[in-house]
Amino acid sequence: MQDNAQPITSTGKNDVQPEAKPRQSATRRVRFIAAIIVFALVCVAGRMWWRSQYFVTTDNAYLSAHVHPVSSRIAGVVTKVLVEDNQWVGAGDIIAEFDPADQLVRLEQIRAQIAANSSQTLQAEAQIAQSRAQASVSVAQIAQAEAQLMHARQDAERYRSLFTTQMKAVAKSELDAANATYADAVANLTAKNDSSGAARAQIAVAASARDTLKAQKKVLEAQLKEAELQLAYNQILAPVSGRVGKRTLEIGARVQPGQLLLAIVQDNVWIVANFKETQLAGLRPGQSVRVSIDAFPDKVLNGRVDSFAPASGAQFSLLPADNATGNFTRIVQRVPVKIVLQPDEIKSLPNPLVPGMSSQVEIDLRQSGTDERVAAR
Repeated sequence: MQDNAQPITSTGKNDVQPEAKPRQSATRRVRFIAAIIVFALVCVAGRMWWRSQYFVTTDNAYLSAHVHPVSSRIAGVVTKVLVEDNQWVGAGDIIAEFDPADQLVRLEQIRAQIAANSSQTLQAEAQIAQSRAQASVSVAQIAQAEAQLMHARQDAERYRSLFTTQMKAVAKSELDAANATYADAVANLTAKNDSSGAARAQIAVAASARDTLKAQKKVLEAQLKEAELQLAYNQILAPVSGRVGKRTLEIGARVQPGQLLLAIVQDNVWIVANFKETQLAGLRPGQSVRVSIDAFPDKVLNGRVDSFAPASGAQFSLLPADNATGNFTRIVQRVPVKIVLQPDEIKSLPNPLVPGMSSQVEIDLRQSGTDERVAAR
């Protein structure tokens, strides 16, 4: 019976060993995978912590550029449109033309008024010259009247001395004639003085009329310049060089002053990245920036922090929140940061960058940058 028991015991040991080995292998495999996962999590957490300490990123960033609205200064009917959508134009190029008929009529009216004013001014000058000549004649006549008055006074005094109560050397009629001549000389001098005063008054009146006409001429000349400007405004010129967009201009349309006709977008673009206020501590002007444009995901551009906005985006909104009213909710504000790109890299792109494109930016905080206050000094 002992011989029969040994094989049974030996057979039981052989059955347990194959089951224990797979369990041990599975346990080791689970531990190894868990260790790998833990290691990976530690690496990921470490990388996230490291990047959070030395890098700031944001995807709230968009391309921006100078967009110049072009509007009309006068009311008019469009007769020519010389540009197409998305066309490049240079500064000073003619974009469109209006019908100049109304301005030409106004210009001719003002020129006719100026000609009439010039003719009236010449007449006033002639009247002034005539009045001055009359004044000169009056002066001569006054001198003559004064001489006659002096002679008449002397005759009257002589006749009075010859006709007294003690002596009657002349007749009474001769004395009366001498007195009458003297009185006539006095009246004649008074008349000449009055005539001279009237001549001087006529000079003043004519001079005043001439000055009024000259002032009116200056007003008309100013109106002429304005009419010439109005005529020039019939041509819409490009204020800057760039590409045409948002064109609403068509031939035959009647436009009003200030009406938007189109927009011109300049080629130079930059990025406005809206960083959280908690991300601004390590940012400095002059720091280099890695930029990824959504339209070109395979391209990485290099930029530079240019400047910071003077206020948060909420302050520039149409209706900024008034936290003093009691409806207070503390949220992290965002501050726009201007980032400029390298022109050579922009030109190397297959398609142009346009305002409004989305982008992602990343800044290494280990850079020192350049302080704006130091640069200003």
